[in-house]
This record gives sequence, structure tokens and C-alpha cells, in this order.
Amino acid sequence: MVLRTSRVLAVLVATAVVTMTAACGGDEPAAAVDPEGDVKLTFVAYGGVGQEAMIKHYQEPYTKAHPNVTFTNTSPPDVAQVKAQVESGSVLWDVVATAPAAATQNCGTLFEPLDFSGVDKSNLAEGTIGKCYIGNFINASPFAYRTDAFPDPSKAPKSIKDFFDVQNFPGQRGILTNLQNGILEYPLLADGVEPDALYPLDVDRSLKKLNTIRKVTTFAPNVGALQQAVGAKQVDMFLLADARLVPLMDEGADITVVWDVTVASINCFAVPKGSPKKVAAERFLSTVVSPEAVAGISEALGTAPVNLAAKPNLSENAKKVEVYGDANTGKTVLQDVQWYADNFNEVTAKLTNWLAG
Repeated sequence: MVLRTSRVLAVLVATAVVTMTAACGGDEPAAAVDPEGDVKLTFVAYGGVGQEAMIKHYQEPYTKAHPNVTFTNTSPPDVAQVKAQVESGSVLWDVVATAPAAATQNCGTLFEPLDFSGVDKSNLAEGTIGKCYIGNFINASPFAYRTDAFPDPSKAPKSIKDFFDVQNFPGQRGILTNLQNGILEYPLLADGVEPDALYPLDVDRSLKKLNTIRKVTTFAPNVGALQQAVGAKQVDMFLLADARLVPLMDEGADITVVWDVTVASINCFAVPKGSPKKVAAERFLSTVVSPEAVAGISEALGTAPVNLAAKPNLSENAKKVEVYGDANTGKTVLQDVQWYADNFNEVTAKLTNWLAG
């Protein structure tokens, strides 16, 4: 059974809502770069296999079709860095991976409004396109464990409640601190909240539940760090993005996915406010939702496609983590982007203070 919230997805890594002031460049528009001339776009994503797949399936085909457009890649994306660049009037990034909630909350202040009126939206999942963003894939962060840590299936964890049961299921946990990966939803689900009643999130209740596993949990700042911890057998059970589970499995890691209730979210791209290459970036981004690009990313990472016309040919390991595929015998919650956009500052402050405490 798949449960979808009325609005799609959510969240991000860090920073508060800000507004542009005269010191941030005032009302003077940035000089636009002619998209027909030579353009080098600075592309910022999360690094690792995910960004490698984006280079292969987004950038290389685009440069082949538009030889005047090339890319410089860097990582990781950080809304705080976007803020600093915008406020200083020196915007160095052109395309930034983020969450729809970040782009929605900061639309027109940190991120440029974008025109995707020419994009065929007939087959796109709800929430794929917003005023200041375009989605590229749906990723999930399912509950999984190293099979060698729980070799007896009868004694292995079978639900998200078991992830929070340190008495019956001892071992080191791993959780991503990025809001987009379900750090606030999973504790509430384990505490008895029904999937269709999650929003508005009870953040205090979620943090209280997280306290119960704090001493046995590694809180990883990014997907690469948690992927490495899993590969090094530093954690026994974890909430890790599907795009990082697939390469671990491909490298021979024996991982069991627990399909109970899984939190999923839309990943997206946005253009920092004041980028002189906005038009070129906009043209490039309109191609990331093509069936070919979407299928390629899904095949490489095991993520769910935002374009329903895409027909990815998934590997056996990708099928094992396919959140909307046959492997998922549980329920799926797609994060509520509008709730996160409306409450981001308060939620971020509470989570940051809790992690620091």
C-alpha cells in the first residue's frame, strides 16, 4: 500500500529564511549570459555516485547537443553558502541540488523564479515543478540492516519500531541529519503515529523519541559519510538513501531492506538568485525531466522516476530498493513540501539545537 501526502516532499540541510536587501545587490538585475554563447555552468550536488550519474545522464548528453555549454562540478550543496553568495553579490553557483521546501521557502530571495512553461508536464509526478525548482528524482531512505549483524531472520528487525528498540535489537544505528531523509518522520512512525497523520509533524515528540537511541546512534552529516560507515561495518542498522544502498550492494555488501513504512522525498535543482547564467541554467534544467534522463538516473541509482513515461531497466539490486516497485510490501510516505517550507526555520533550529546538545 502506498500513501501519498497531498503535497510533495521536503526539506534540506540548513539555514534560515532571509530576504534580499540593498546590500544583497539591491534591485539591480544581474547581466544575463547569452545562452547561445559559450557558457560554463557550475553544478553543485552531493558528490559520489549520485553526482557521477548526474554528469553521465544530465550533463554529457546536454553538452553533446549543445557544445557551447560545459560544466564545472563541485559539492556539497549548502543553502547557507547560497545565502552568503547572494548577500555578497558574488554568485558563483549556477545549478544547486536541494529540496523543494528550500527552494519554495526561499523563492525570489535566495533562488530564482524559473520558467518551465515549455516542459511537457503530462507525465510528471505531482510536485515535480515549482516556481523556483524542478525535480529530478524521488529518493527514499528505507530502514535497512547489515545481514551479518542479524543473520537469523527470526531475530532480525522487522519494523521501524524495532529500529528504536535497543533492548531487543542491540547495535549501532545510523541516521542522516538531513531533514530530507526522514530524521523527524521515522521517530514518530516508531512512536505509533499513523503514516497518513504525520503532518503537521510533532517535532518535540520526534526529538523525544530520538533521545531513546541517541547513545547508540551515529548521526551522519551527509549520505557519503553514512554510506562509508555502512561499508566499514561501523553501523548495524541504518536509514540510508536508496541511491547509496545500490552501490553498496553492487560492491558486495549484504544488506537487508525492511519494508515497513518508508519515507520518500523529491530531490530538485534550483538556480541561486543573481546567477548571471540563469537563462542557460534554466534551459539545461528543462531537460533533466526527459524520459531518457529520468530513466538513466533511475537505472544508475535505484531512485523512483519523476517522469512516469520513463521506462528504466533496473538492475537486480536497484529493484531491491525500488520504493514504488514490487519489493516494497509496506507503505510509503512522501514528505509534505509545503509544511516544511512553512515551518523550516523553527524545525531547523530545534533539530540543530538537539544535535548540538
